[in-house]
Amino acid sequence: MSQDQVSVPPAAPKGPLLTDSFGRTMTYLRLSVTDRCDLRCVYCMAEHMRFVSHRDLLTLEELYRLSAVFMRHGVRKIRITGGEPLARKNVMCLFEMLSNHIGTGELGELVLTTNGTQLPRFAGKLREFGVRRINVSLDSLDPDRYRTLTRGGDVRKALSGLEAAQEAGLKIKLNSVAMRGEFEQEVDHLIEFAHSRGMDLTLIEEMPLGDVHHDRAKSFLSLQKVRSDLERRWTLSPLEDKTGGPARYVRVEETGGRLGFITPLSCDFCAGCNRLRVSCTGELFTCLGKDSSVSLREALRGSSGDELVEAEIFDAIARKPECHNLSVATETVSGIGRHMSVLGG
Repeated sequence: MSQDQVSVPPAAPKGPLLTDSFGRTMTYLRLSVTDRCDLRCVYCMAEHMRFVSHRDLLTLEELYRLSAVFMRHGVRKIRITGGEPLARKNVMCLFEMLSNHIGTGELGELVLTTNGTQLPRFAGKLREFGVRRINVSLDSLDPDRYRTLTRGGDVRKALSGLEAAQEAGLKIKLNSVAMRGEFEQEVDHLIEFAHSRGMDLTLIEEMPLGDVHHDRAKSFLSLQKVRSDLERRWTLSPLEDKTGGPARYVRVEETGGRLGFITPLSCDFCAGCNRLRVSCTGELFTCLGKDSSVSLREALRGSSGDELVEAEIFDAIARKPECHNLSVATETVSGIGRHMSVLGG
């Protein structure tokens, strides 16, 4: 795959589409390659996490084989996630294998979500293997707040990663989780920082996933409130832009940059869900906001063909729920026990 790849027309799916009982067709796979990370973000995982045993991980070849099954049935976008996906040993081999499907038109886009700390090592290879856009989680530019939010991280590493990605020609979207308190004083700075460097910024509501040892009823910040506050200081013009995910975008007229809002709690987006998630151990989740999953590992390892895997996938999609039931109210939180780091959001 050359760095200046030519756009290839979409290839027709080789099998039936992945359509659920509500008529939604799944075209977007979020593939987690590890649950480990070099940071410990307070909304994402517990301070002292118990990680999956290495023997329980799918191999990179197995992750690729699963991806090929999903592409055969109409998945056009694959996002590699974690944990921190670039912490997975030899993960570039997976990107290289998947990049071949961009060249054939079977895969429309290969993207990545990362915390940015490993980008100085890998940005060039990502570009070589067909990645054009990445999401980088960056919740604060203040060194002390960043260190607190990540439980010991150094914001300079993330900023160096952003520089390396831009030098490699990657388009960057920053993701920031909105939390009550200091975030509200810093959001303007995040907008200015991102837009002055040609990056998009997306704000995300904190989701009640896993026990992270703080009271989410107190930390939760509705993005409806954030947007209302921003409109007192900025001119926000709605956009029809879509990037395949749930974000709704506006143009900040004063900067010319794009600002996204992902509102799983204050403004549910389940009706248009086109996403599936597979964990690094082969668990298929049809809904981020449900604990239920289907293990594909046994079917994957129990046969040289893909018939059993396909049967499990189609059965799971037939039972995909219409919507999640996550909520955060003033005094109560309705969440699930799985940490965000298991699937990368």
